Amino acid sequence: MFKKILIANRGEIAMRIIRTCKEMGIKTVAVYSTADADSLHVRFADEAVCIGPPQSSLSYLKISNIISAAEITNADAIHPGYGFLSENAKFSKICEEHDIKFIGASAEMISKMGDKATAKATMKAAGVPCVPGSEGILEDFEECQKLAKEIGFPVMLKATAGGGGKGMRAVWKEENLQAAWDSARQEAGAAFGNDGMYMEKLIEEPRHIEIQVIGDQTGKACHLSERDCSVQRRHQKLTEETPSPFMTPKLRKQMGEAAVKAAEFIKYEGAGTVEFLVDKHRKFYFMEMNTRIQVEHPITEQVIDYDLIREQILVAAGVPISGKNYEPQLHSIECRINAEDPYNNFRPSPGRIENLHAPGGHGVRIDTHVYSGYIIPPHYDSMIAKLITTAQTREEAINKMKRALDEFIIEGIKTTIPFHRQLMDDPRYVAGNYTTAFMDDFKMNAPEE
Repeated sequence: MFKKILIANRGEIAMRIIRTCKEMGIKTVAVYSTADADSLHVRFADEAVCIGPPQSSLSYLKISNIISAAEITNADAIHPGYGFLSENAKFSKICEEHDIKFIGASAEMISKMGDKATAKATMKAAGVPCVPGSEGILEDFEECQKLAKEIGFPVMLKATAGGGGKGMRAVWKEENLQAAWDSARQEAGAAFGNDGMYMEKLIEEPRHIEIQVIGDQTGKACHLSERDCSVQRRHQKLTEETPSPFMTPKLRKQMGEAAVKAAEFIKYEGAGTVEFLVDKHRKFYFMEMNTRIQVEHPITEQVIDYDLIREQILVAAGVPISGKNYEPQLHSIECRINAEDPYNNFRPSPGRIENLHAPGGHGVRIDTHVYSGYIIPPHYDSMIAKLITTAQTREEAINKMKRALDEFIIEGIKTTIPFHRQLMDDPRYVAGNYTTAFMDDFKMNAPEE
């Protein structure tokens, strides 16, 4: 087992890793930028090393500084958390070259799953369902028409050089295909100087459902059930829950088996998440794989009583997994509390927390690094806490979340607490009737005076 782990991260995930290390009797090293000198992870680690100024590129993303910190403190492993260098193949490789165990995927694994085209080809070879579509750029309209008939309408035409929604057309019927093809190519040519098009099956009313997997050094993997992450804004998750209200036992079995197949096909080591789009007919398609711990991992821990960070450390040390697949025994919801103003288009709200009162009670968990008097720096992600409630049923978990949000007082800055409180009363959310388009027509009520 490792004697000392350096945590190459900040904020709540650094605190989360420190807690598990302490419980396992492993010494910890915190790294921090000058902007984070007063953060709790610096205070609670056994040692702390300043690695640079506030800019991430000069501190948390500066590989040479992090490796130097590991060497001067004699750390024999590095846990990257999520974000920053957690999915950086070069960092994983450099750790290996310095005889420091990277608690995460190998450089080869990160490279294989980090590039979406390579990942999709790998998953197809593994027999995991992928979104049907063209293998490359469509040669002409005849090929476009033939493929559309093969994969079935609706389809989505996409510009190969696309971005910002330009050169994209949803086509629901064959008679509209020619007009969509012509206008999409014209728009793409004008916007990007490239009118190349490809096609994918249009996923109707998609939900974003991911499966948590763990793989060990023997090539064996298991899954820890699903998380529904469909409530998103600009592709950023706002809240997550498990089990998904859309899930059936049959679908969970199929998706779980596909995720394990994916992990074992690439001999995946560590904690990872296989992400799927699920359409309204409950057909699922591989989207991507995250080769790291996820922000929303606590809800999985709560419903199966399992410490994912501990398992990451054990697997990295060569301990084999049990191989058992898990199903949720309870219901858990996570709300990401961000320093943002939900009444002002979620504008970031850094600054000093003048007063903080955290909720408590049975089935309430808070992962955070902030406290009364803490100054939230403007340089990093705006998430300052994760509020997690767990209960026997979804209805009870929602009611517990409402109560916990009402108790959660943060003064001095704006936060997304009012957004989450309104969300918990939204009839569509309460009914479990939401997709990735949920936020498109969500409107905040006027703030209370």
